[in-house]
Amino acid sequence: MANKQISQMGLPKSIANVFAARNVFTAKDALSLTEFELMELLDVGLAQVTSAVAHISEIVCPPYQTALSLMELRVQNEHLAGHLPTHMKGLDEALCGGIPFGVLTELVGPAGIGKTQFCLKLSLLASLPASYGGLDGHVIYIDVESKFSSRRLIEIGVKSFPEIFHRKGMAQEMAGRIHVLRPASLSEFTESLQQIKVSLLQNQVKLLVIDSMAALVTGEFEHAAPRQNTLGWHVSFIKSLAEFSRIPVVVTNQVRSQSRDEICHYYFQVQSWNETIEDRTRHDSHLVAALGINWAHAVTIRLVLEAKSDQRFIKVAKSPISPPLAFPFNITSSGILLLSDDGIELTGPDINAIHCQGHNDIINFGGESLQ
Repeated sequence: MANKQISQMGLPKSIANVFAARNVFTAKDALSLTEFELMELLDVGLAQVTSAVAHISEIVCPPYQTALSLMELRVQNEHLAGHLPTHMKGLDEALCGGIPFGVLTELVGPAGIGKTQFCLKLSLLASLPASYGGLDGHVIYIDVESKFSSRRLIEIGVKSFPEIFHRKGMAQEMAGRIHVLRPASLSEFTESLQQIKVSLLQNQVKLLVIDSMAALVTGEFEHAAPRQNTLGWHVSFIKSLAEFSRIPVVVTNQVRSQSRDEICHYYFQVQSWNETIEDRTRHDSHLVAALGINWAHAVTIRLVLEAKSDQRFIKVAKSPISPPLAFPFNITSSGILLLSDDGIELTGPDINAIHCQGHNDIINFGGESLQ
């Protein structure tokens, strides 16, 4: 709306011509100046400028909406909304149904904690028939670190849905719906994005997984600024894919060490304003999500997988619809299993901290490493 032409806004012809003569063509051009600056530029009186600015603002500014009208609109467009259930009851309830359509959901955690396990289960669920709680569609799985295991995928399916996977040919059919891409570099991934956009429509794709985004950019740049600029373009494109196709998009992210300078900057992670810098470094974990703050702002849901006191947790660290909650879990032959559906509510530093204690080992099923 900012680029809407003033000539198309129904202003009196006399004042519209003055705007055009002074090279003020769009709403952005007009509203970027104060009324007094416009008076000087256009050489007209304050009353005319005030009236024109009010008219332009009314045209380009969206009207207010009530919560009731937004709720009614959501019901009318229910086919554009929706969630992919994770089949983890507590987590699904916290997220009002599961992984939401049309936005980015991020999984953050150290290596071996279960991010890929989570992605494999989601891929399976998206390909399942709707009668079994799935989306009955195809999946595009960007496997950057070659961690995707078809054998593990089938094992999760057989253990979780034996009534489906024990039927002749069903395992092959489900696995055939999951399309795996393995880009060797960020540039190769960039080149494939337009093809992915086309595939989303042509192949009835119901889930896009990128495992992992951090691995794509590692080593590509030596300095943070180019990386942030490049990621800005990528995250915008990926978000547009989610909004355009109305499917869940899940991206995994790695962790990195937090520097002393960063700890000093984030005062909200300190229990008391009276703590010294040395006190702040006593926390058992100084891990933060990779890719930086701009990326963190771009994701709608952030789920942190961490290990603390010899127990793994899935933590809802960022969500517009859920308080910060943590759910203990184990990785079993059927995938990730919550040990309790009652989330532990988090406050203070625990919301943003990422712990990695006691689970540096990688669980192994059937001789394959699982991450």
